[in-house]
Amino acid sequence: MPIDPSFSVGGPEWQLGSLEAPAQQTPGGGDFGAMISQSLQSLQATQDQAAQASTDLATGAATDPTAVVMSVERAQLAMQLASQIRNKAVEAAQTLFQTQV
Repeated sequence: MPIDPSFSVGGPEWQLGSLEAPAQQTPGGGDFGAMISQSLQSLQATQDQAAQASTDLATGAATDPTAVVMSVERAQLAMQLASQIRNKAVEAAQTLFQTQV
């Protein structure tokens, strides 16, 4: 089966992000609350981008429906990940509370 050369995967939606090392943490492990806050802000930004892309598609402003689908799927996956992390944290807290001392 021949490969279709018109299929290109070079748009911005295919970028994985930077591969730079994470920022240096402060001695003592860093600030967990700040990390959670930053993650929630990133989640909110992803959700906002998906909502804007969907609105643009509905109004006809978006020219690439594939980019809109990628944005919405990225937001959905980010929300599922956040939900699973929350569930695991709640489960861990409940296990700690049930521990006999």
